[in-house]
This record gives sequence, C-alpha cells and structure tokens, in this order.
Amino acid sequence: MTVDIIQKDNPILRDVASEVDVTTLPNAELSQLVRDMSDALAAAKDGVAIAAPQIGVSLRVFVVAGTVVGENEPNKVFVNPRIVSASKETEVVGEGCLSVVGHYGSVPRATRATVEAYDENGTKFELGGSGLMAQIFQHEIDHLNGILYIDKAEEVHEVPSE
Repeated sequence: MTVDIIQKDNPILRDVASEVDVTTLPNAELSQLVRDMSDALAAAKDGVAIAAPQIGVSLRVFVVAGTVVGENEPNKVFVNPRIVSASKETEVVGEGCLSVVGHYGSVPRATRATVEAYDENGTKFELGGSGLMAQIFQHEIDHLNGILYIDKAEEVHEVPSE
C-alpha cells in the first residue's frame, strides 16, 4: 500500500516540522516513516526527493532518491537536517514539487550547499552538493520550514498533462 502525497492546500505543509529526538534512533517508527516516504517517492513520476510533511508527518526528515545520490546507491535519509553553508552564488533553476502537481517554476537557489544531518541510525554526517543536490537540499529544508517552492518562485506555470 502506497502512501498518498498531500497537495499544496493541506495545512500541514505550512507547519514548521518538529525535530526528531535522535537519542531514540534507530527506532521502528522512523524506519516505518522512511519506508513510507521511499514508497511514495518510488511511486511518484519524476520525484527525486520527499519530505515527511509531504506524506502528512510533521517531522524534520527528508529522503533523497538513491539515483540522485549515485549509481546503485540506496535512498539517503536526512534527519534534523540544516544547511551549514551555502554559496553566495545563486542561479535561477527550474523546479517542480510532488505536492504541487501540474506546475513548474523558476526559483533562485544557491549553486552549492552543505547539510549537516543524522541518518536513520542516529549517526551525524555532513554532505555537500552542487547543482541538483544543492537544489534538493534547499527545497526539502524549505518543506520542513513550511515553505513551498511556489512561495519563492519568480514565475510558476502549468505543465500540460500527458
């Protein structure tokens, strides 16, 4: 059974998500959440990442598809992520969202970003990225702060349905 991805009008997407108590990790609840998020992401067309609020859980967790992380890599879990550095250089990039189906926009994003987070076992790590990965970090952390890309977009247009 796949979990539904909630859409932009759902008020949970506007809440600031709660921190996870990392001293309790690993635990069955987070493992199930990650499975649900991964299932929803796998079922979504063109999805590269998903935040917990997008499946109705207001916790500071996001998952990046393994295909983005690297060839034959598993999905990467970020618990209580925060951007610790971002480039001053920005670029306006095309962006969509699994919670804003049928729309695409142009959003200014830092070209490089580094995130500090915990994995699902409670191990702290830091990961930097540029291009798509930096964009994902910023987009997903926005979700955890109750912000949708359409709030920052310079323009948003409808994507014709297939």
